[in-house]
Amino acid sequence: MLYWLPPLAAAISFHEVKPVQKRARILMSETIFRGRVVQLKVERVIEPGGVETTREVVCHPGSVVVVPHLPDGRLILVRQYRHAVRESLWELVAGGIERGETPRQSARRELQEETGYHARTLKPLLEFYPSPGILSEKMHLVEAWGLTPSQGQPDDDERIQTGVFTVEKVMKMIRRHEIRDGKTLVGILLLFGTPSVATRL
Repeated sequence: MLYWLPPLAAAISFHEVKPVQKRARILMSETIFRGRVVQLKVERVIEPGGVETTREVVCHPGSVVVVPHLPDGRLILVRQYRHAVRESLWELVAGGIERGETPRQSARRELQEETGYHARTLKPLLEFYPSPGILSEKMHLVEAWGLTPSQGQPDDDERIQTGVFTVEKVMKMIRRHEIRDGKTLVGILLLFGTPSVATRL
């Protein structure tokens, strides 16, 4: 038996597809707080896709995250109190990019300030957004090699403890939930994680 099939164009119900705007259109922007490091803005916006809404945005100039490799293969981590979470955390070296600095320059400065080491080689790895739902901050992940001791110069409001760990020890700390800082998890698991390790976390 033969069946008659209508032409495809007649069989499909077409709907008019409106072009999607490529960028958000900001209708209103108000800075309601200016701090030493961040600003808080409230913005009325039409987002790509046509959604009109109000967003609260924490504006941050950007930062660097440094993975410091000692010549024997061990890694340097720092521990400091983070008041936002009311805990002291083990982390990779990190800090804000100051005005006029490149990420490399910032990485070199932060490494020396927090650990007292100077890096011969800095290798950029990737950029990522730690919390894009509310925060504009972009983090630049950098590896540091060829470390030599120098003089540490932490900021006046920082009390930093440094630690030297094998990669195996750091991975165990992650599995035991002793490392919970997001940027540190990104850096360590990017370089040393495997699918099997990720499955066990």
